[in-house]
Amino acid sequence: MDQVELFKALANKTRLQILTWLKSPEEHFPDYEPACGSTDVGVCVGYIQKKSGLTQSTISEYLSTLHRVGLVSATRVGQWTYYKRNEETIATLGNLIDTL
Repeated sequence: MDQVELFKALANKTRLQILTWLKSPEEHFPDYEPACGSTDVGVCVGYIQKKSGLTQSTISEYLSTLHRVGLVSATRVGQWTYYKRNEETIATLGNLIDTL
């Protein structure tokens, strides 16, 4: 894990909000319906974009940044991409912060 890139990814308010929203999607996305009937797939970009009020291209860029540093995982279902938090990386980040 590149620590500098990880902290850069976290240095954006919206990317932090996305991580918070993905922690409990049912709470933050009232019309959220799990893909394929499973919450393991994640949340569609469209839900995240709608909640943020930003353009789809901006949200896609933010999610790409979070994915690149390992804070979220992406699953493709048909034409849609779904994102969820990578709890293992987030736990590693917590340990890193405790160590620093």
